[in-house]
Amino acid sequence: MPDLHALYRDLHQHPELSLQEFRTAGVLAEALRSLGYDVTTEVGGTGVVGVLRNGDGPVVMLRADIDALPVQETTGLPYASTARATTADGEDVPVAHACGHDMHATCLVGAADRLAGTRDEWSGTLLVVFQPAEELGSGARAMVEDGLFDRFGTPEVVLAQHVSPLPAGMIAHGAGPLMAASDSVRVTLFGRGGHGSAPETAVDPVLMAAHVVVRLQGIVAREVAPSDRAVVTVGRLLAGTKENVIPETAELGVNIRTFDEHVRGVVRTAVERIARAEAAASGAPREPGFDWYDGTPVLVSDPDATARTVAAFAGHFGAHNLIPGAVVNASEDVGVFGAAAGVPTVFWFLGGTDFGRREPGRPVAMNHSPEYAPDIEPTLTTGVDALVVAARTWLGGSPA
Repeated sequence: MPDLHALYRDLHQHPELSLQEFRTAGVLAEALRSLGYDVTTEVGGTGVVGVLRNGDGPVVMLRADIDALPVQETTGLPYASTARATTADGEDVPVAHACGHDMHATCLVGAADRLAGTRDEWSGTLLVVFQPAEELGSGARAMVEDGLFDRFGTPEVVLAQHVSPLPAGMIAHGAGPLMAASDSVRVTLFGRGGHGSAPETAVDPVLMAAHVVVRLQGIVAREVAPSDRAVVTVGRLLAGTKENVIPETAELGVNIRTFDEHVRGVVRTAVERIARAEAAASGAPREPGFDWYDGTPVLVSDPDATARTVAAFAGHFGAHNLIPGAVVNASEDVGVFGAAAGVPTVFWFLGGTDFGRREPGRPVAMNHSPEYAPDIEPTLTTGVDALVVAARTWLGGSPA
């Protein structure tokens, strides 16, 4: 697939942050137009929708996300990203496809090409969706609110995949809750500034923040049952401008992952309770501020629809290339599409690491790592095949 290889390298070298995917959207829209799809751009911001009608039959939606991350790539690949961008907050940051969305988009173009070239073997309508802002957890919702299904038709099923550091050529799947709900909160702790040599005249928000960070780690250990899953991560701590100045404020960026609405509520409540209690214990002049954002629901891969799709995978790839029982603490907003349309979502993980070519003893990079990039092959071929097989399972005519 030399053309797809070139497309992948191009997307990898030119990553764009969430809601800034203008070049990416243009490249993908042009690819779909060249294949005969009716293409609409700027859906939900920078989303791209391609429609291919091929007679009577169901509408089947294939989705890929297209945004990148503020990460400095360190893979050393000849096509590594050196891109930089300005965030919505005005910060200059490096940008890289450290989560593999470039692979998702390329696989979907390949599947769209394959399906367009085999129209005599299936019937129905293909709805090909390139979604922006998955990393913000808002892109799917934005496309739905922009009339995705009213404008282009309601699908019978939503199909999508995500590349991961599993063995390339293999597919992992699960039924029911598959990926966690995600909630993020910006916690602002208020102190009273002063000179570093006279801490008794100030209220130190840095010390307050340190206690909050440590105490938050007890939520999962002591407030969530061992039979439940939850993660609490403090990924950001901002405070101060100089080592001998006690600042006025400190800011924490906290992320939580859960699979159950009750547990989700318990953890969210505990985060606020702990921050308020530490502020009170420190004599803070005011209560902390909480700004919750980027909420993503639990991703549920419909059991019946997943069983039907996985049966087709087994027939095509062989059962020995399938890994059952996948459940991960990461999050995805693709389930918003199925929920909004009232149809099942089927989601699976695509192996992207050729372990036979890796240096012995070298750790395998995870998604979001500066060192993460899937091996192009056999990942790309497997990803295209998976999307085609899944689509053909639901379209009219004979499965691939």
